[in-house]
Amino acid sequence: MAAKRALGRAPHKLGGGLLLTAGATILLGIITAEALYTAPYTTKMEISDLGATDSGVVLHPSSYIFNATMLVTGAMILLGTYFTHQALHRRAVTIPTGVLGVGVLGVGVFPGNIHPWHPIFAYAVFLAGGLAVLLSYKVTPQPLRAIFAVLGGVSLAFTVAGVFLLEWGPFAALELGGVERWMVYPVVLWLVGFGGFLAASRPDESRWSALPGTAAQARDGHREAVHSSW
Repeated sequence: MAAKRALGRAPHKLGGGLLLTAGATILLGIITAEALYTAPYTTKMEISDLGATDSGVVLHPSSYIFNATMLVTGAMILLGTYFTHQALHRRAVTIPTGVLGVGVLGVGVFPGNIHPWHPIFAYAVFLAGGLAVLLSYKVTPQPLRAIFAVLGGVSLAFTVAGVFLLEWGPFAALELGGVERWMVYPVVLWLVGFGGFLAASRPDESRWSALPGTAAQARDGHREAVHSSW
């Protein structure tokens, strides 16, 4: 009962812990799958090739590791989003974060050789992830506000470039795998950073973040709307 009451008082801590752990797990899962790939592999290849290539090449244990990582972390992001919404009540942030979780889960369920479902879920990750990162500036203080705005902008810009400019200049040099990593890794870094921010905030601070800046400042005098205990 005591644990349940504590959970009810601090959903942002559980939500933040889940998002942070999901981001770290995605990064480490990709690194591990790349290291154990049993054929020549470069970062100019798509990340999803670790689970299965577009032509149906499946190599173990990398495929097991990658797909399991996506399944587990997709579920963690969804659960983390639920608790984060309980704390913040900011749909502009939690809706795209929830779609990001669905996309990650879908990438694990439908590997790269399953069309059209894999591309659909992959682009849900790219678009929703970039939007979640960008819009999280609404609920974070400086300097995180500026950092997340930049990361979200970079992710979305490379998502657009991956669709329309892949054969142009620097994007052509990076090839699809390199461009895709510029879409994904800002989102992964955000999961760790935003999750850590939530997990380190005090309960009253998570409520301040859900208020518009002027209202929060009116309540709190001259202080910032949100203060982390970092």
